[in-house]
Amino acid sequence: MGIISDVREGGLGGLEHNVITGTIEGLVKWARSRSSWPASFGLACCAIEMMATGGAHYDISRFGMEVFRASPRQADIMIVAGRVSQKMAPVLRQVYDQMMEPKWVISMGVCASSGGMFNNYAIVQGVDQVVPVDVYAPGCPPTPETLIHAIETLHGLIESGQLMKRREQTGAGANVHVTEVPAGDQPVSLLLGTR
Repeated sequence: MGIISDVREGGLGGLEHNVITGTIEGLVKWARSRSSWPASFGLACCAIEMMATGGAHYDISRFGMEVFRASPRQADIMIVAGRVSQKMAPVLRQVYDQMMEPKWVISMGVCASSGGMFNNYAIVQGVDQVVPVDVYAPGCPPTPETLIHAIETLHGLIESGQLMKRREQTGAGANVHVTEVPAGDQPVSLLLGTR
């Protein structure tokens, strides 16, 4: 009886959430958060930082994202890296519509998030006017550490189930804003190799 009461009170380090006693829904959320493949949609200078994130130094394959997919039908995360022109907006929407469900969007950089310094008729003043954005990564351009922080935030929201609840309630993205991580400064979770 003592072990059962310890588990109910949160003791024994997560025994209530393991393979044997976990739910199918929890297992699906866990698998989705650790096997996401991004669609490559780099539009401007932020794309260089996105490519650096996929390189050997930052190695996002440790988060289950080894391959940037060229086909939207094989991707479930769209990282919009750079400014979106009015001519590119329908193409962006078409790629988003062709992605498999469930799908998520990260807006990378100030140009994708709000149009940045391009306050004119040719640039969309925020990609959220075209697709529902779940996580905003700030910066001009954001560092690879900031993109990794945004990806980890998105993975946490996927695993907790908050994204699906927000989508059902509002029909829009989660609208989560992360803080910028300066180059060379990595969050403690990245240094320790934990989530």
